[in-house]
Amino acid sequence: MTFGIVPPVPDADAWRSLQSGLAAAGHRRLVLLEGARALAMQWLQTLLPGINAEGGLWVGPAGDVPDNRLTSIDPAKARQWLGQETSVIVWDGWQGNPPDAFAALSGTLKAGGLLFWLMPSLAEWEHFADPDYARTGLDHDQPHPFARRMAGILAADSSVIRVQIGSSEALALPELPNLKPEFTVATTPDQQELVGKLVAFGLGRRRRPIVVTADRGRGKSAALGMAAAQLLQQGRRQVLVTAPSRANVNALFEHARQSLGAEVQDAREERIVTGSGALLRFLPIRELLSEKPEAEVIMVDEAAAIPVSLLKRVLLGWPRVAFASTVHGYEGAGRGFAVRFRQILEQATPQWQSQTLSRPVRWATHDPLERLIFRLFLLGADHNPDDLAVERSGDLVIEPWQPGLASEAELADAFGLLVNAHYRTTPADLRQWMDDPLARSWRARINGQTLGVLWGAVEGGLSNALAEQVASGKRRVRGHLLPQSLASHSGFPEAASQRGLRIIRIAVSAQARRRGIGGSLVAAAALDASQVGVDFIGTSFGGSADLYGFWATSGLALARIGFQQEATSGEYPVQMIRALSAQGESLVQRIRMRLARHWLVLVPLSWKALEPALLMDMTSDLPAGLSPDTADIRDLKNFGGGHRGFLLTLPVLRELSLAPAVMVWLRGHQDAHLWCRSVLQGWSWPELRKEGLCSGQREGEDRMRAVVRELLQNGPEL
Repeated sequence: MTFGIVPPVPDADAWRSLQSGLAAAGHRRLVLLEGARALAMQWLQTLLPGINAEGGLWVGPAGDVPDNRLTSIDPAKARQWLGQETSVIVWDGWQGNPPDAFAALSGTLKAGGLLFWLMPSLAEWEHFADPDYARTGLDHDQPHPFARRMAGILAADSSVIRVQIGSSEALALPELPNLKPEFTVATTPDQQELVGKLVAFGLGRRRRPIVVTADRGRGKSAALGMAAAQLLQQGRRQVLVTAPSRANVNALFEHARQSLGAEVQDAREERIVTGSGALLRFLPIRELLSEKPEAEVIMVDEAAAIPVSLLKRVLLGWPRVAFASTVHGYEGAGRGFAVRFRQILEQATPQWQSQTLSRPVRWATHDPLERLIFRLFLLGADHNPDDLAVERSGDLVIEPWQPGLASEAELADAFGLLVNAHYRTTPADLRQWMDDPLARSWRARINGQTLGVLWGAVEGGLSNALAEQVASGKRRVRGHLLPQSLASHSGFPEAASQRGLRIIRIAVSAQARRRGIGGSLVAAAALDASQVGVDFIGTSFGGSADLYGFWATSGLALARIGFQQEATSGEYPVQMIRALSAQGESLVQRIRMRLARHWLVLVPLSWKALEPALLMDMTSDLPAGLSPDTADIRDLKNFGGGHRGFLLTLPVLRELSLAPAVMVWLRGHQDAHLWCRSVLQGWSWPELRKEGLCSGQREGEDRMRAVVRELLQNGPEL
């Protein structure tokens, strides 16, 4: 570790020599500029013109860029740089440090790269009022364990070059070993094997998709590009590429162009055409799905950042699809993606293939910066409990737990459990979990092994006046996700004035599921919350039938479903609650009664795409409506007998879905999905035929008539 006074004129020759030495070793380094921002900026303005900074980035106010060769970007745009390469990054931490963006941009640095980080001295980090805190409700005057932990890691890491502004000691740059041979960016054996598998896949049999996973910097995009070129050379006429943005596939297209060489006849931003007319083309994911062009091969890069619902449509829409994804992703989606998408692959294409890349391409295997970033943000956090300890009988211990006070090993184990269990868990989640003073966490242990964690936060408690404004839509307060959502959508201000414990994440080790651990965590959280005067416990999640079933079993009931599908998962946000006080009980009843009254109007207008299994669960969970009256029963009998049309009977059929015990009975019927789509969701007969639910209107109506006859004869009493 190096300390030193900042010289008036930094030694540019020494820094250039450092860059050359790092490039030769295949390494990158963090340069921490500790001290007054103004002095640090002056130091950078003196140094940067004398070193290699071409293709570099400045993350800070655009008007303050310290070198004109640096491209100024906003941290919110960091994801757009994934898959690209930079030589230098200057990050102005005085303007804020969103963890996801910082971690993501570090992955763009190539060998020899320097990451300059302007910050206060490490001793001040725990109490530093990071401007980014305001965005996530962490702008409080209490200590910040996340920042304290990072400062400790940086202080103990000898690879960090610490430039302490105002120190009286001279700065000495690290001496690097003279490694032979020097590091070069070249195709690794991993990549060569992957290219061969991709080419075999692209020329081989249909319906055998391949999933490529790797940490960032392993060259998966380059391998896709080289494989695409070989496929075009070996007879494929059209290979299509998609990703969250065109910038994500820069490396893919560049390696394809290089591999094709003189065969390239036309190379543009979104396509490469060979002399034989073969085409490599980029299409954004939604354009790909709307246009549905013919192609022998589809390549999906950065797949973890694309909703699984869209990936499934790509999988089923073309004969050969390759998916590439980052595992320990800065995006926080890698392993969650693998877990969720694997289920779809097993069901739809059981002969799918998997390939991983482990050796980095753009830097050496033991690069100090990658190791440091992984430690700072727990990107490599994993949860692997001892199988024998899990299998042995032992008492289940549920206890309150504070991640901000945990040891590094305990924190990594618990965070790894969250990462493995959830679709999207990011470095920003780690900061929120550790630093939020309103957070409440519990863990479950058996035989000393942590097998489950629950992370919640106390929300609500707004003044009556503010709650009224929230409910009317006039105000939106930062944070308080669940109470505000319930107040504004249900129309009851007390949803925001009462206090609720929102369960943000819950995870149970895969080896220990189906043993009631998740339910025990929820019960412990509810008990503690009720004892301190919290009115309700609730959660908000991307709706799926399995998750809904877990929360219902844990005693929570449907309170709201959002109108827009979530960008990350393609699922509708679902909110479920459970009362903990008398006031909470009154609120929950009124919210649910009102939702039930609105349900039959909203379902065909807003939730036509909702999966029938989930729709049936929700409908049967709602407070029951009125039983059909005499006129309704007459209409149902006439419809079942074939004497009354479907449209004339539709209002009665919809109301019948909410009659006591009817949906519970319908859930077990073989035509339950057809009922949901045609009656509740209002799908047209052509839509139902395209979905494969019926052969046409006549056959579909006949099956609905049969359902009604069975219901009248063998169903619940109406």
